[in-house]
Amino acid sequence: MTKYVIRRIVQAIPVLFGVSIVVYGILLSAPGGPTARFANNPRITNEQREEFKKAWGLDQPIPVQYCRWLGVCNPDGQGLGVFIGPKGLPNFLPGVLSGGTNGVLHGDFGYSIDSGESVMGRITRAALPTFILASFALVIWITIAVLMGVVAAVKRNSWFDQVATIFAYVGFAMPTFWLGIMLIFIFSGPGLNILPAGGMTETRLSPPFGSNEYWAYFGKQPLAALADIGRHLILPVITLVVVNIAGDSRFVRASMLEALGQDYVRTAKAKGLSNRSVTFKHALRNAMLPVVTNIGLEIPFLFTGALVTESIFSWPGIGKLTIDATRGFDYPVLMGVLLITATLVVLANLFADIAYAFVDPRIKY
Repeated sequence: MTKYVIRRIVQAIPVLFGVSIVVYGILLSAPGGPTARFANNPRITNEQREEFKKAWGLDQPIPVQYCRWLGVCNPDGQGLGVFIGPKGLPNFLPGVLSGGTNGVLHGDFGYSIDSGESVMGRITRAALPTFILASFALVIWITIAVLMGVVAAVKRNSWFDQVATIFAYVGFAMPTFWLGIMLIFIFSGPGLNILPAGGMTETRLSPPFGSNEYWAYFGKQPLAALADIGRHLILPVITLVVVNIAGDSRFVRASMLEALGQDYVRTAKAKGLSNRSVTFKHALRNAMLPVVTNIGLEIPFLFTGALVTESIFSWPGIGKLTIDATRGFDYPVLMGVLLITATLVVLANLFADIAYAFVDPRIKY
């Protein structure tokens, strides 16, 4: 198992490298750019725009910009010296050996063009709200999806199966943004108005989430702060749960039906085992094999921000950060988020393969 994990991690390095090249090239080749925000501002001269580009290195060719962002090129070097670090060794080596401090390879994702903050600082600050939202949604949606799929498979063609099928079709067809808007209209509109329409905290009662003032407030009134976050969680969690249950419940149902038709299940029933024992101890374990992979691939995108949901409910997570960075052509932030997303996808695939070995003893690495 250890050799397999090491081999997969080594294989992931060229994958991430290739992803970073493609994404970086697409972002910087797209029309617009960070200077587009100044296009309709008569107070900004062409000279000032050029100074802005030069200050952020946007006046350099895309390969040079990528090389600097990656940390392979030394901005102060000349000729082939750009690839040599302060200590005389290639700049792609760890900073302890090369002396390099700038670039992704040295843990420096750069600074946000929009705010001037470090990219990792902005991502780290947005990660906690996304983790809270994703964790609650994930636990609820997987639990309900598995139970719905199992019951629908065991009671095939029953009224429950038909209701679950209709729910799945509606969930498939329902756009996330429409569901979110409808929930806001129903529960936060002038009619009921019982739940907050957006945000993570009630700003009239507490400081903005994540600020030093907020954590001081949280220390003094933890129960009130948690209750406030809980109220703001309800609508975005419902949105994520409803949208994701539709697909996963049908996936579980299909896998469960296939497992229930296997010979070992009929043998277990012939031995006199109860239906509950056959369903949960024999069929479900094998039915979960493809489900593990499917859910494993969904988790990274959930934890890196449900873009539409966070945007609709103004949830201050990574999804909203990505939307804001896209609107402002904030390349460093976008590259940071996308590279982290790609890394999580690779790790999720690895963990899904490892989970296979625990779920199915026949699989050995």
